[in-house]
Amino acid sequence: MSEAPAVEPTVFESWSQRVVLGTGAARTALAGEIERLSASRVLLLATEQELPLARELAASLPVVATFTGVRPHVPVEVAEAARALARSNDADLLLSVGGGSTTGTAKAVALSDRLPILAVPTTYAGSEATPVWGLTEGGRKVNGADPVVLPRAVVYDPQLTVTLPEAMTVASGLNAVAHCVDSLWAPQANAVSTALAVEGLRSLAQALPTLVSDGGDLTARRQALEGTYLAAVAFAAAGSGMHHKICHVLGGAYNLEHAAMHAVVLPHVLAFNTPSAPEEASRVVSALASAGFGGHGSAVGSLLALYDVLGAPRSLGALGLSETDVDEAARLCLEKIPPSNPRPVGVTDLRALLRRAQAGQTPTDPPAAT
Repeated sequence: MSEAPAVEPTVFESWSQRVVLGTGAARTALAGEIERLSASRVLLLATEQELPLARELAASLPVVATFTGVRPHVPVEVAEAARALARSNDADLLLSVGGGSTTGTAKAVALSDRLPILAVPTTYAGSEATPVWGLTEGGRKVNGADPVVLPRAVVYDPQLTVTLPEAMTVASGLNAVAHCVDSLWAPQANAVSTALAVEGLRSLAQALPTLVSDGGDLTARRQALEGTYLAAVAFAAAGSGMHHKICHVLGGAYNLEHAAMHAVVLPHVLAFNTPSAPEEASRVVSALASAGFGGHGSAVGSLLALYDVLGAPRSLGALGLSETDVDEAARLCLEKIPPSNPRPVGVTDLRALLRRAQAGQTPTDPPAAT
């Protein structure tokens, strides 16, 4: 009997986390979650914009200090200021109320000080369900994974997303979609992460158009949060693929708005990888078809049909990336592309991809080199 050829084993690692999801949960569940975590000195983290909401939610909680210096991509100096505030007040729990930047700031404190996080998301960022952290210094963003930064508990409340502006709803929701798509070919992609990614993509694609047409639909908002969580857990298991590596570089080097940047880059990466990833592309087509976006001929066509309905952002130039930045950006991104990407990537490929994304052009399949 001939021996079967050696096959590289796949690995799925699950993470311990408690998740509470329900309308009104942010106003009824936080005290119990803090008690469950045996905490009595809470550091509240929120942006200045979301501070009134955060203070309302935390009014009866044992908050000893509040940090509002949140900035996108978590600059090192912001992380150090939040850590200093936590230490000077002997905080034993971090309560994050807000989007991915706020959660990311709490993660920076947890990374150094080993404090637990209770996350209350107000967007569809998904950072609350991953052990991934990121810090930016000198225009370069460094990312890593550590179980200590994974929030110990998450409270999802659809009501908290109702006031999210439509443009941010779209961009944030498509950031979650990017978690799904990128998970299909990420370095540790496996059967479990793929199943979560496909269902997350279906849920998000079904819910997001409703949020644009009827922002008060709490059923759709709950579905979007469910899809966000599935997407983030898939991403946590599969790791960062080509899409996320590009966005980490662009965000750190050029300070582009995080969610909108992910929305712009995703179709271009999907177009680039599709010729070498037919199974993954077919899963994207199937998930989007089940959400009502079938009959468009390809994964890219189906995704762009969703973008058309949502009025999604299409241009990195509109977000602040200049045409003169493209060559440098391509070189920086090349250093980060995982070797497991289904299609080999060179600097010429990245230059062409980023040039089209910068100009807001429709993705080509594959992008023409220039």
